[in-house]
Amino acid sequence: MNIIVILFPLALGLGLAGLGAFFWCMRSGQFTDLEGAAWRVLQDDDAERSTPEKEAR
Repeated sequence: MNIIVILFPLALGLGLAGLGAFFWCMRSGQFTDLEGAAWRVLQDDDAERSTPEKEAR
């Protein structure tokens, strides 16, 4: 029964820390562009670079 005295405040503290971290992320704009990183992975950066045919000329 004495372990509840330790675990209950610890669980509340960790829950509040997680909630605080979530609200901090929302306020600082961490979740504003959820799809941008996924689309940047799929973009072909090699098309912008010079091709071997252009370098040979």
